[in-house]
Amino acid sequence: MNPTRILVATDFSEPSKVALDYAIAFAKQLGAKLTVLHVCEVKPLAYDGIVVPVELMVALRDAAEQSMKDLCATYAKNGVELASIVRDGSPWQVIESVADEIGADIVVLGTHGRHGIAHALIGSVAEKVIRTSKRPVLTVRTKEKK
Repeated sequence: MNPTRILVATDFSEPSKVALDYAIAFAKQLGAKLTVLHVCEVKPLAYDGIVVPVELMVALRDAAEQSMKDLCATYAKNGVELASIVRDGSPWQVIESVADEIGADIVVLGTHGRHGIAHALIGSVAEKVIRTSKRPVLTVRTKEKK
C-alpha cells in the first residue's frame, strides 16, 4: 500500500525538521499529500492555585501559528502539497486525533534520542504515539546534543 496522506508532527526542533525532510522526500516519491501538525501544550504547573494567564496561552498560540507559517513557507518550494494545522492539547492524543481526521496513512515524527533519566523525566511523545497509533509510525532519530 502506498501512502497518499502523510502526517508529520513538529515541535519546531531540529529532530522535527529532519523528520519533515524525510516526510517531504516520501511525499515526493509517492505523490502523497503532506500535513504538518504542531500541538500547543501547556504543562501543568507545580503549585496549586496557579492559573496560566489567558494572555500567555494566546501568545504561545500566536507564536506557534507564526512559526508554522514560516516553516511551511520555507518548505513550500519543494513541490509537495503542504497543509498545516495548529491545535491545543496533549501532543500524542492530538496527533492520533488529527491522523484520524485527515485519513493519514502514516505518521512521521522526529525524536531526540533521549534515554535514561532524561527520557524518564521528559517522557516521549513519539513513544506514546507508537504505542497507541492505529497506523504505521516512522520515527526519525537524531542524537541529543550534549
